[in-house]
Amino acid sequence: MAVKIVTDSSADLPSSVIEELGITVVPLYVRFGEKVYRDRVDISDDEFYDRLQHDPVHPNTIQPTPQDFVEAYQKLSQEADGIISIHLSSKLSGTHNSAIQAKEQIPKTCPVEVIDSQNLTMALGMLDIIAANAAKASKNLPDIVEEVNKAIPNIHLLGLLDTLKYLLLGGRIGKAKALLGSVLNVKPMLMLKDGEVVPAGQVRTRSKGIERLVDFVENATDIQNLAIVYNTTPDEAQTLAERIGSKFSKDRVSLARVGPMLGVHMGPGALLVAFKGNIPTSGKP
Repeated sequence: MAVKIVTDSSADLPSSVIEELGITVVPLYVRFGEKVYRDRVDISDDEFYDRLQHDPVHPNTIQPTPQDFVEAYQKLSQEADGIISIHLSSKLSGTHNSAIQAKEQIPKTCPVEVIDSQNLTMALGMLDIIAANAAKASKNLPDIVEEVNKAIPNIHLLGLLDTLKYLLLGGRIGKAKALLGSVLNVKPMLMLKDGEVVPAGQVRTRSKGIERLVDFVENATDIQNLAIVYNTTPDEAQTLAERIGSKFSKDRVSLARVGPMLGVHMGPGALLVAFKGNIPTSGKP
């Protein structure tokens, strides 16, 4: 038996990665009015973004219940020596707390370790991949937990949004409120710091925002993994991958799509880069 990895759907892991590494994904929920959908199970990305832009009802998100995690853990415990459950920032969602509650209901014969990634989308996904690869290498539970925790400070995410409108509607704007005064005139740049969404500046045009994403990567050192995450502009993501190719080999760049759960808060037109590496000590992209 081996250590099994659990995450949630906010990780935006491509289905091919999930299948290859045997990662279990517990979906969050997206609600349009009275109708509730399991993220990427009952509603596809394309259907969601079409509704997000045209449905008069703005959706919201609901964390998984403890029972959702209990069911996942119980199933895995039949074939695992231990379970590592890695989730989006506890400052942005109660998902981590649901996993903690579920952990207490699982027999101690299969230990469960719950980790707060302090991040989201593929910045979380990279931690899942690190854990899953360590598990495939037959590392034990404590060693994998240590490896993931050591990686967290070296995982970085910078995002370009078309508008702050959706973060505001979803109530997840956090410290990015500082940008609200000019929300109609700029394209906001956001990053995560200590698990919170914080402003990373603002640009007047989308092209300048993409330049900032390129600079963020070019100013980094010792990049080991890199992902470009988009939701409604795949061609733009491909072009960004080409541009970054001079710094980080294009064939090693992962492309992923922001799913419905995070799409509720980011809105269409989101474009992000995530990587494991080092950034200047100022921490400014």
